[in-house]
Amino acid sequence: MSHSLSPEEDQLLVQLLADVKHNTEFFMGYPVSKDFNYEELMPFLQYPMNNLGDPFVPSTYAVGSRELEKEVVKFFADLFRAQSNDWWGYVTNGGSEGNLYGLYLARELHPKGMVYYSEATHYSVQKNLHLLNMENIIISTQANGEIDYDDLENTIRMNRQMPVIIMANIGTTMTEARDDIGRIKAILKKLAIKHYYIHADGALSGSYSAFVEPRPAFDFADGADSIAISGHKFLGSPMPCGVVVAKKSNRDRIARSVAYIGSMDTTISGSRNGHSPLFLWYTIKKLGTAGLKERAMRCLEVAEYAEKELQKIGIQAWRNPNAITVNFPEPPLQIRKKWQLAAESGWSHIICMPNVSKKQINELLAEILVSIELAELT
Repeated sequence: MSHSLSPEEDQLLVQLLADVKHNTEFFMGYPVSKDFNYEELMPFLQYPMNNLGDPFVPSTYAVGSRELEKEVVKFFADLFRAQSNDWWGYVTNGGSEGNLYGLYLARELHPKGMVYYSEATHYSVQKNLHLLNMENIIISTQANGEIDYDDLENTIRMNRQMPVIIMANIGTTMTEARDDIGRIKAILKKLAIKHYYIHADGALSGSYSAFVEPRPAFDFADGADSIAISGHKFLGSPMPCGVVVAKKSNRDRIARSVAYIGSMDTTISGSRNGHSPLFLWYTIKKLGTAGLKERAMRCLEVAEYAEKELQKIGIQAWRNPNAITVNFPEPPLQIRKKWQLAAESGWSHIICMPNVSKKQINELLAEILVSIELAELT
């Protein structure tokens, strides 16, 4: 028997909704798209959709979106130039799970491998390495946040008896720097490393890097063995989600059958969200490749505008080539709190997601100008 919520509980929900609406209006420091409308998909929320097990193997649990999930994975496998007969993947709970999966595959293929990743790598990677009990070495970064290729080469040379596992950043958290997988492959060839695995963490930048010119070296054609992206970032979703794409030949080496669910145990979590593939499929179908490219170009245009306008008022703003993240010295705390701007080592950034407008940039600039004038008066 269910009861009605009390007036206090009703008020709690009303207040939470008001807070969420208000806080969503004012954030530019995190890579989350909020320009989506999934009203057409609301009826699906009445059902317990669960894409149990491997999306490419039928399950005895039939309330899900497996067919749409397979289409989503295929879309990204094609976008990331995977070989037509050698790709596999699934919709994850987010980029961190995709990275965990890539490292898990790498460990199963190279149990004695050494993992190399830069100091600008997302904080979740160290947690993943701890969970998987993998040996690892942190590589220094260049000023822009990209991995230091000389340090990488020298460090691998000192440990060249071990298989090499690379965690490449396709857009670092703070500066959106992209590690060049082509250059990394060249280092491995130069050092005659025969056993290696390259995983690309493309949480934000990997979602749109295929649309920019010149195209960054980040995908399967460039030498990646697996790629993880987030779905709630560039594409947009009401809940965190992501996609991981790997070589099917590698995934086959770790697959095992589970009679209970009538499927294969190839994913990190057994029960998987059946709604998020639906949201991603909907966005991909509505926008298509052309629409996603236009979306990326619009973000880049706003980022260029923000960078130039900040520089005009004397702020040392900069960004990496073809990045939508604009870096600048951290503004006062009240501005950072209002616009939810992350800060690290004296720097903040705004991430020009599809929902960020020039009008919002102008509002932020006006507030920064006022703070500069006030500072000069005191």
